[in-house]
Amino acid sequence: MEPIPSFEAKGIIKNFGRIQALKGIDFTIYPGEVVGLLGDNGAGKSTLIKVFSGALSPDEGELLLEGKICRFSSPQEARDAGIETVYQDLALATDLDIESNLFLGREILKKGWRSRFGFLDRKAMFREVEDLFAKLNIRVRDLNANISDLSGGQRQAVAVARAVKWGNKLVIMDEPTAALGVEQSAMVLDLVRQVRSKGIPVIFISHTMPFVFDVCDRIVILRLGEVVANLKVKETTVNEVVQYITGSKQSDRIARLQQSGARP
Repeated sequence: MEPIPSFEAKGIIKNFGRIQALKGIDFTIYPGEVVGLLGDNGAGKSTLIKVFSGALSPDEGELLLEGKICRFSSPQEARDAGIETVYQDLALATDLDIESNLFLGREILKKGWRSRFGFLDRKAMFREVEDLFAKLNIRVRDLNANISDLSGGQRQAVAVARAVKWGNKLVIMDEPTAALGVEQSAMVLDLVRQVRSKGIPVIFISHTMPFVFDVCDRIVILRLGEVVANLKVKETTVNEVVQYITGSKQSDRIARLQQSGARP
């Protein structure tokens, strides 16, 4: 019996005026799977991720979370459903410490009468940070440090840890190794593997092919708002992926349409 997808998109269409950014996108990801979402600039990756994360509503099509239709009118609704996104800018509050960033907007309050006055249970939050970082094998010299005092790789690790803590259904990583050195990138890739080992599916967006082939199980390629390839990493090559991205190799459907003279 085939497992139920963790997350699924069917026939997603998104228009901006006369521009059709997404042309009937189908996408599926299963528990514990890492899927690379690739495509050149303007392929539709950012728009699709915004639809998945609740920042945009599709004009047509539907999203399913664990087999049930879901609709997100805001990123907060997607987060409440267990979908977290790690953006390129990380969206961290650099003047706050690690604990505050992980629990921002989700703080643990002290029990009893003190909860009515908004007293924070910092000990409980700090313990959860310690446990989470230990499980993900994240090494930071001082867990009380402000984000501004951390290296680029450590900041990325904090953003990933926050996504993992709250994104129990799906984690989306948008260029998680951008502007990182070799050692820091290796740490982030290890985090992706840690997330996968917990059964949480990951959508991994990157332009760095060695990283994609290192951590991904499948690769979905977008071009001009359409899915042109859905490839198993073990059954493809970097050269073939690049050919699909650049358009020198096309999906069978688009090739048939062009041969018939119809527009894709």
